Order: sequence, then C-alpha cells, then structure tokens
Amino acid sequence: MLWPSLSFYSLVIATSIVQAADPAWNGHTTPGATTPAPFTPYYVPPGARSYDSSSPLIQYSGDWGESFSSGYVQGSVRKTSAVNAYVSFTFTGTGVEWFGNMGAKNGIAEVFLDGKLAQRIDGWNPSPMRQQRLFWAFDLAPTKHTIKIVNSGTHRNQAAGTSMVIDAFVVTDSPADETLLAAPPSPPSQNFAVSSSPPYQDLAASAPSSEQWTLEQTGSTGVHAMQLAVISDTHAIIIDKVEHNPLTISGHPAWGALYNLNTHSVKPLNMQSNSFCAGGTFLGNGTLINVGGNPVVEGITAAADFGDVDGLQAVRIFEPCNSEDVDNCDIYENHSRIRMASPRWYNTVLRISDGSAMIVGGSKKGGWINNGTTNNPTVEYFPPKNIAGINGLPIHLPFLVDTLNSNLFPIAFSLPDGKVFMAANRDAMIYDWQGNVERRLPRIPNGVRVTYPMTGTGLLLPLSAANDYTAEILLCGGSTVDDTMADYQISSQDPASNQCARLVLTDNGIAQGWQVEQMPQARVMPDAVLLPDGKILIVNGGATGISGYGNVKDQIGASNADNPVFTPVLYDPSAPSGQRFSSSGMPTSDIPRLYHSVATLTPSGKVMIAGSNPNLDRSEVAYGTEYRVEWISPPYMSAGRPSFGDGIPKKIGFGQTVKMQVQMPASASDVKVVLMDLGYVTHATHANSRHVTLGTSWSSDEKSSLSVVGPPNGNIYPPGPGWLYLVVDGVPSTGVKVMIGNGDSPPVDREALRNLLAQTQVDQNEHS
Repeated sequence: MLWPSLSFYSLVIATSIVQAADPAWNGHTTPGATTPAPFTPYYVPPGARSYDSSSPLIQYSGDWGESFSSGYVQGSVRKTSAVNAYVSFTFTGTGVEWFGNMGAKNGIAEVFLDGKLAQRIDGWNPSPMRQQRLFWAFDLAPTKHTIKIVNSGTHRNQAAGTSMVIDAFVVTDSPADETLLAAPPSPPSQNFAVSSSPPYQDLAASAPSSEQWTLEQTGSTGVHAMQLAVISDTHAIIIDKVEHNPLTISGHPAWGALYNLNTHSVKPLNMQSNSFCAGGTFLGNGTLINVGGNPVVEGITAAADFGDVDGLQAVRIFEPCNSEDVDNCDIYENHSRIRMASPRWYNTVLRISDGSAMIVGGSKKGGWINNGTTNNPTVEYFPPKNIAGINGLPIHLPFLVDTLNSNLFPIAFSLPDGKVFMAANRDAMIYDWQGNVERRLPRIPNGVRVTYPMTGTGLLLPLSAANDYTAEILLCGGSTVDDTMADYQISSQDPASNQCARLVLTDNGIAQGWQVEQMPQARVMPDAVLLPDGKILIVNGGATGISGYGNVKDQIGASNADNPVFTPVLYDPSAPSGQRFSSSGMPTSDIPRLYHSVATLTPSGKVMIAGSNPNLDRSEVAYGTEYRVEWISPPYMSAGRPSFGDGIPKKIGFGQTVKMQVQMPASASDVKVVLMDLGYVTHATHANSRHVTLGTSWSSDEKSSLSVVGPPNGNIYPPGPGWLYLVVDGVPSTGVKVMIGNGDSPPVDREALRNLLAQTQVDQNEHS
C-alpha cells in the first residue's frame, strides 16, 4: 500500500455498479452500446473488415472441424488438433488480427507473415474464453500480405491438448484517401499567419550529417497513448481510456500498459476504472498516482464496457517499478480506501514543494467545453490537507470560475518560491496554496486561449543558480476561437495560433507583461519537450481547429482539428528574441498527431512520440487511432557523448554534495549537471516537466571527479524522482535516475483523510 497510515480507511469495497441516469456524453451513441454483452476483444473498427472463419477467402489444410454457437463470430469457428494443420489467408491492408478461442485444451500455434515467423501463440487458459485476439500486426505496407497459422502440435505442461481455433480475421484497410497524407493546405489567416507544413522529406534518401535530426518509427503501444510517463531506465507507462485496444488482459482489451523503451515490448496493466482524460504525477516517495477519469462507459460515452468502474474520483496507485522485469508491476485501486473528494475529468495534477500532489480543476462529469453546471472550480490534495479550514475537502478557486468556458486541463507549475503558476483560457495567476491566495497576472495577449479545447502548451523554463532560480513561463499555441460559440459555429478549419508568450514571474517582469513571439507554424494541441541542453522541441498538433472529436462542423472523420503539423521546431529560450525558432535539419513525419497525442524525453536523450485518437473508440479511418511510436534523435545522439561513472547515488538530499566520476573529452569547456523531471504528459499538459542546473565544482585537477550539489530545497525541485544528465559543451549523457530528498512519503494529515471519507461517497457519480 502507499502508506501504512492509510490502514484506517474503510475496507468496504463496492461490488455493484449503478448506471448513472445521464444520457450519452457528447451526444455520441454507437449501435448496441447500451446492450450488455460479454467482455470480448473482438471488434471491427471503422475502416476495417472482418472475415468469418467460414469465409471462402480463408484456406484450410489438414484435419479441421467446425463448431457452432451464438458466442462465436457469425455463429461458427474452425478448429483443429492435428499437427502441422494450418490456415492461410491472403489480404490487402496495413494490419491484421486473428481472433479465436482460448482454453485448457489449447496448444501453441506458429504465426507466419509473408513467409516469416512472426510469433508463437500459446492459446492455453485455465477457463474457456471466446472471441479473443490471439495475434495482431499493424503498420504493414499497404500491399498484399499472407498470414499463415500452423498448429505446432506442442503445448505447455498445464494444457490438456493441442487445439487451435480460428473464429475470424480483421483486416485494417489501406488508407482510402491518400490525400490525407499529403502536406496540409494553408488555412485562412486570422490574427496570426498560419504556415502550411513543408513537403515530406525522404528520410532514407541520404545518411544524416552530424547536424541533422533523425526520425525513426519503431514499436507499437498496444493501448492508445493518451497519457505517458517514463518510470525507469527501461520502461514508460501508457494509460488510455476504455476502448477496443489490440492489447488484451483478463479476456478483454487493456487500457493501460508498460512499454519497454529498449525492446519495444508491451505488458498490459490491470486497470479497474475508466481513466479517460485523467491526470497524473509522481509523489515525493516515487509512487505514481493517476487521478480522475470517466464513470462507467456503457450508456454514457457509449464506446465499450469491459466491467470497468467509475473513474471520476479514482486515485490509482502505481508503486515504484525500477526493474527491467515488470511482470509483477501493476496498478492498485480501491475507491473505498483511496479516492478524491470530488469527481474530476480533465484535471491537472502536479507535484508541489512538500512532495504531495495538487489536483486542479476539471469537470464534474463529461462533456466538451466546460460550463457553470459541470465546472469543478476547486483544488484538492493527495494526501488530503487541511488548508483554509476545509479539512481535506476541495478548496474553491475563483480563478477557475472566471476562466470559463475553455478552462479544462489548466496549465500549472510549481514555482521556485513554493507557490503555483496557473493559466486557463486567456488568464493566468500565481497561487499561494498554503495561504489560499490568488494573485492575478496580465492577460495572455491577442485573445489567445491556451487550455482545452483551445489547447496550447506551456513549460517552466530552465532554472539555475546563474539566473537566481528566476521563474519564467512559456505558453505556445492555442486558438482565438470564441469559447462562448456553439459547436455548429466552430469549424475544424478555424486557424490555430502561432503565438508563443513568455512572462518573467518577478515584480518587474510581471509589470512588463507577456513578451510575444511567433512560431513558424501555428499549432493547436502542441507538445513542448524540454531537452537536457535547455532547448525545447515543439512537436504534434494541428494548424486548424480545436481539441476533441465529434463536436464542430467540417469534421475530418470525427476530428475537431485538421491540417496536422508534421515537422517539429526547436526553440532556444536563451537565444536573442527573433532568433529562437529553427527547423533546420528537422525530419518530417507522415503520421498525423492530433487530439490525444503525447511526447516525452526519454533517458537515452531521444524524444518518444506516440498517440493520436480523435475518436470515440478505436478507428481506422482518418484520423484513426494511432499505435505507432516515433523516436526523434537530436544531433547530440550521434556525437561523442559524456557519461557518468559507476557509483552515482540513488538518493540526493537537498543541498547535499556528492562526488561523481565522469568521462568526457579532455577539451571540454562547458560542463553542467542537469536535474530533470521528465513529467507526466497528457493533452499537451506537461505540468511536472522541470530542468534545474545543479551546482558543480571539480574535485581534482584531472577533471574526472565532479562535486555536485543537490537542489537547495523542495521549492526549486519538489522532492521525488528525477534524472541526472551530464551536459558537456551542449552534448548530454544518458540520463541516470535518482531520488531527490529523503524519499519519504508526503505528509499525511489523518484527520483530513478521515473527514474526506466521512463527507464523500464511493463513486458518487454513479449514485447521483
């Protein structure tokens, strides 16, 4: 469990789900969605085709039988126990899935794609399960392929036979409209110029020079990457909403997974509640919490029902998992013991100076643009705190009332003085959370809105003793669309903003106001990723429209946005104004990354890019659900890189001096040790991303032993996990994970916890 002190929580677990009376959110209803059905992975997304086992296009060889049941796709399956019996299916498309049965008598099959062994599939399960996805492969060339499945005649020790079952194949079609992959046209200009994306580069045409950036496409996330965080040297956690993902667990599609950064394998997580549009952060003891989401989907969002429970008040616990072996790593939920005081959807979560989590804003239930009925204009804490006499319950923030309607996923950062910066809609403030006092800041210029659904992104710029740890905020992208307009008045072709605005959070800086720059291309839903050298990579997003799906006119598929921006841009915050943006040497992708896309720095120094799913459920039409992963390598990845020696401490206290052995070129002149929080990323929100240059001095004349001083206090770097990078003349080492502070759990106010449980109900939305 998270803390022994939580043992006084009630152990009563809700065992039934009461369906809320709300109609389908966003007005979406899919055929049959409100009819209870077994939880099976079989699903044919828009843009895909299903071929039943009896299809004449499927060829069988060997001894096969046929069984009939209403529980099978189209009422029948083919099965065999004969050694070397096989099935062959030739199709044209970019993906294929094999559905069949699992059970105690099932053995091991060998799957070949285009003549090459792709995978060995063990169909054994102690109890029978039908319509299971046994194999899947996406990102195939849009040509003709053949899948061949052979019964090996072998089985694991527990199995009582060698049965192999074919129920159906699902084929993902080649893109019907190739123009969707072309460079987008220039939308009409409003307020700021919007550039079209440049044409694609042939990434394989020539070997990159040392000054070029490179892009590679490797790996599949298995579950859609709506939320992303690096948890260790080897793994990232990926969390989605409840939908028909290809990765399965316990006989149904998974909506959480651990992704191996080195091997690109995925392990499903046993999520219990719907984490649709949740937030997250690490705590001071290294525990990751995932907060909020949706209620039970069936009849509300009408996408899927896998036995999930209400996620609106959920606090999901993921204990530190630093081993390369993640077999025993999973998420814990028990809403009767651990929950929020109020329901939250589209909330922002950040770690603050004492290592606890501040949970900001959100909606009390789903929808699209927030309004006074659904708004949750409060903050609360995990663990709960007694602030302003509220004793563990939510604390009202007038700022989150004044910023309606476009104020979901507020942009927030813990500041070097212990306070918190917040931006929502067109406004910003500094929040003294200990005193519950708001200080309003100058309005964001030129009518640009920066939070959902007019989503921009933001970062706290790098901190160091050299700049006296002065906080400066960068906000980029968003939209000038009026958030009071009806959805039928908003178009996917409305231009996004190319504005970036910076504000120094000193009295003098605030008096001077926001300093405005323009990105080379406008973006809504961009991701801004801090790099170890202090520069910022801006990726993802669209040049027109706004966040969400199924709301506005001129939708592309279901997407509220269009004209994806395919080329990253680099921003150097230390360069002179007017010289900070560059796309020189940048590779161009061919994967649209719109709503529900993510990007993060990884320990290797590469940037991981994943996601994009502006759809109610998995879809294969424009813009479809995206599982492919891309990796951007800055030029430093191919340079001679410095490194830390052995013996880096696992824990560094505030102000503690530690000696580190380093290897680097003898000619090195500019040597830094940078502490970074890689953050928890979702919906262009990078609330916990952080870059702090630590104090250093040489321990000897040989320049091989470096004395490094931990951050001064929890205001400069909130206690918790971080990554050390040795940066020599702008070239960083591989990151090394450390704990900052004493590694203890955040402070627990037991009376505030007791009061929260006494004053709130378990999954109260389901009983409203």
